[in-house]
Amino acid sequence: MSTLTIRNIESEIKDKLRLAAAAHGRSMEEEVRCILRSVLSQPVAATGLGSRLNARFAAIGGVNLPLLERTEMARAADFGDAGVEASL
Repeated sequence: MSTLTIRNIESEIKDKLRLAAAAHGRSMEEEVRCILRSVLSQPVAATGLGSRLNARFAAIGGVNLPLLERTEMARAADFGDAGVEASL
């Protein structure tokens, strides 16, 4: 078994951990082990965010937008000098 030291934990987090450990009848160390085991045993998403969002809301349906024909070539955006500070 390995040892892991975690520093700079906020007081609120430590208090919540202490209360959760007491509620489950275990030490704070065992509570942390259980939390890590639970979180890290969940399957990792095999798809990207866009695919997951699409799957979640697919049942609602979508909006069919017409594809517009492009009449001119795409060009780079021109941001000009708007918002640029002179001191940069």
